[in-house]
Amino acid sequence: VQLQASGGGFVQAGGSLRLSCAASGRTFTGYLMGWFRQAPGKEREFVASITWTGGDTYLPESFKDRFAISRDSAKNMVYLQMNSLRPDDTAVYYCAARAVGSWSFDYYGQGTQVTVSS
Repeated sequence: VQLQASGGGFVQAGGSLRLSCAASGRTFTGYLMGWFRQAPGKEREFVASITWTGGDTYLPESFKDRFAISRDSAKNMVYLQMNSLRPDDTAVYYCAARAVGSWSFDYYGQGTQVTVSS
């Protein structure tokens, strides 16, 4: 499984970014796809997930008003739309995949840097 995240960059507070994740290497039927982030000096944080097959999404309360996750199964892509960005959203964002039957995310991409200036 290969996960290639892109779309990060510099943005002012209040702005928006859409991150993309290109998934390859196998068929992802039944997989759970997700986004995590890690800020300097902090632990990795779960941001959002989506089922590959049904498109069911989950975001913690701290993100659901500003972020949205989606996927295009025909293109093998997963997206994270981030709105109303704040400086504390600055982090490296990682795309991840959890295999069928697995209890945790098994695969992570290389990450894309998001920097939000005040």
